[in-house]
Amino acid sequence: MKAIILAAGIGRRLSPLTDRTPKCLLDVGGKSLLERMLSSLSEVGIKEAVLVVGHLKELIRERIGTRCAGLQARYIENPEYSRGSIRSLWHARGELREESLVMDADVLFPTPLLHRLLSAPDGSALCLDEAFTDSGEEMKLFVQGDRVVAISRKAPARPYDPVGEGVGFMKCSAPHGHLLATILEEMVRDGADGDYENAIDRLLRQAHVGWVAVNGLPWTEIDFADDLRRAQEEILPRIESSGAGDRGPGAANPKSEIGNPKSNVRTPNPPLTHPCQGRTPN
Repeated sequence: MKAIILAAGIGRRLSPLTDRTPKCLLDVGGKSLLERMLSSLSEVGIKEAVLVVGHLKELIRERIGTRCAGLQARYIENPEYSRGSIRSLWHARGELREESLVMDADVLFPTPLLHRLLSAPDGSALCLDEAFTDSGEEMKLFVQGDRVVAISRKAPARPYDPVGEGVGFMKCSAPHGHLLATILEEMVRDGADGDYENAIDRLLRQAHVGWVAVNGLPWTEIDFADDLRRAQEEILPRIESSGAGDRGPGAANPKSEIGNPKSNVRTPNPPLTHPCQGRTPN
């Protein structure tokens, strides 16, 4: 399994912070969001990360290099990054032929959140947090039973049961990745811009994608300056207070998951003293 990390966006709502710094490299507690993400991926045994870059791409290459936190890092450039994240995932569609994690790069989260996602019984699954305030900005998941039926900022016409905020992470099986790549090709051929979740929403109409609750775990997507403040002052202290990750109400025990032969969680990579090493060529 590899991680496909969408890190090409401009982050206009965080300007001027993102005018000279990619959103994924914003500092939270002395470490960038992206470095924290790569460290968590390494802890759950992921060995390869494909970074889709665009805005200020060279700064990301310089910071991360070809190896970070025990992961091999590769880069795919999205020259159309101003047209939305769907173009980023489209440029990375060839990577979807294998089992993967599709991830937004602007999320601060504890490692146990990945343990929950990787341990989901379904080959493809999304993370859902039912404890959220709906401001209209959130990308929401709508489910029926054990299946996600829609992902959207607005309620769908089709029936649904619980609703929760999507974290921005998807475990995607190879067969569903192949189907998603086909959907992306069709949508981009028709001129689609905007959110990559629109392609996942089409996938949900054709495939069974499960969901896993992450209620009780501290996390936040960073879109606005207030999100960054909250990440620094509230979320990070909660994550750090439990050591390697948060083990709040209902949180998974990563050690027991790693030792469980039925778990999808990989053997963790050894930590590095200097998490990110090297520099990629232009």
